[in-house]
Amino acid sequence: MVTLNKISNMSTILFLGNMGTGEIIMILVIVLLLFGGRKIPELMRGLGRGVREFNDAKNNVSSEIRKGMDEDPNKSKTEA
Repeated sequence: MVTLNKISNMSTILFLGNMGTGEIIMILVIVLLLFGGRKIPELMRGLGRGVREFNDAKNNVSSEIRKGMDEDPNKSKTEA
């Protein structure tokens, strides 16, 4: 059983808690130094495409589920 103390320790280790403005600026500076100014827009475009594809897939699954729920169950049995 996972206790609240373990969850708190995990979030501290993973930098999920207590991130301030200074830490965020430091991370942005490191990213800028590692990738350079020209690569960052390419990385963001790729990230945007990935998020868009994920949302499209999510919407397609959601619409398929709605279609399945809206179908008349008696109609599909007679067609088979």
